[in-house]
Amino acid sequence: MNSPLRVGIVGAGNISGQYSASFAKLPQLQVQAVCDLDPARAQALADAHGARVSSLEDLLAAADVDAVLNLTLPSMHADVARAAIGSGKHVYGEKPLAMTVADGREVVKAAAAAGVRAGCAPDTVLGTGVQTARKLLEDGRIGLAHSATAFMTTPGHERWHPSPDFYYQPGGGPLLDMGPYYVSSLVHLLGPVRRVVGASARPQDRRTIGSGPRAGEQFPVTIDTHITGILEHENGALSTLIMSFDTWAAQLPRIEVYGTEGTLSVPDPNMFSGPVQLYSAETAPAPGAEGPDENWVDVGELAGFVNSGRGYGLADLALSLAEGRAHRASDELALHVLDIMESVQAAADARSSVELTTSCARPALVDGLQDLAAH
Repeated sequence: MNSPLRVGIVGAGNISGQYSASFAKLPQLQVQAVCDLDPARAQALADAHGARVSSLEDLLAAADVDAVLNLTLPSMHADVARAAIGSGKHVYGEKPLAMTVADGREVVKAAAAAGVRAGCAPDTVLGTGVQTARKLLEDGRIGLAHSATAFMTTPGHERWHPSPDFYYQPGGGPLLDMGPYYVSSLVHLLGPVRRVVGASARPQDRRTIGSGPRAGEQFPVTIDTHITGILEHENGALSTLIMSFDTWAAQLPRIEVYGTEGTLSVPDPNMFSGPVQLYSAETAPAPGAEGPDENWVDVGELAGFVNSGRGYGLADLALSLAEGRAHRASDELALHVLDIMESVQAAADARSSVELTTSCARPALVDGLQDLAAH
């Protein structure tokens, strides 16, 4: 095996625990240093990996750090990424790539100019759920895929989050918070998008915190919280997207893809695995026969990184350097996803359609079942 990619982690908040659990089993990655505004959090994460606590300046200057894992707040993503790139480091960050497409472009340009790799979550799409569905599409199991639906509906994060205010301010909302999982999946499955139409609403101007020390406190809502988008993919397929913090309950699928010869049901894209179900012309009942529910077939796991978790996108980046190929959770993809989301909101605000100004290569299929822990 090639030498592991030596990683410096910036940000030791809640999400870092999930990355830490993955790193413990991934030989492609080795944590060298940890930086966080809270010294105790930084020390705990560093101790878990036999690493050191470092200032941001020292981490960026360290000769034994090859890549920066950027787990800061979304408002800091672009600044930390540019600082890492300016120090000659590869960088991989939590979603979104940046708060705006303009800032995201600067990250992508900086990485290309510096000759380093930049990557971005979500890497859930590299697990067996989305990748198995992708494999079925490439094998022609539903014929020509012509449309899809993607739904994320909840009653709002204030019911469980003790300080939910930021979800309801610019930079938050269901589209930017959860949209990356769904939109990234649609790009993996159907390819990049060329045009979008959008509509949005704000049914409530105030929300009430449901738990924690601020329970019962009301706070203002300054962004739209129910967004509907139509995505026109470059291949002509159409996807319908609904992202909502205003829906108490629904019986909608997470993602479905529709083809000329069948339908695919894709599991929650916020997870790495889950059942992929196929309903095809071959299994469809005869007219007048029993209902279609009995004719869905669970296909099992056919492709993707098995037993994966957050951080596998960075491990794939490490392998891509050794193998001389493009990494899958790329800055190019993340910029295009950000452009799609920003454009859906712009289309909603203008009550019109918006042509995208970015595109991306469709990431390579994770062909077959691959165990990076045993790579």
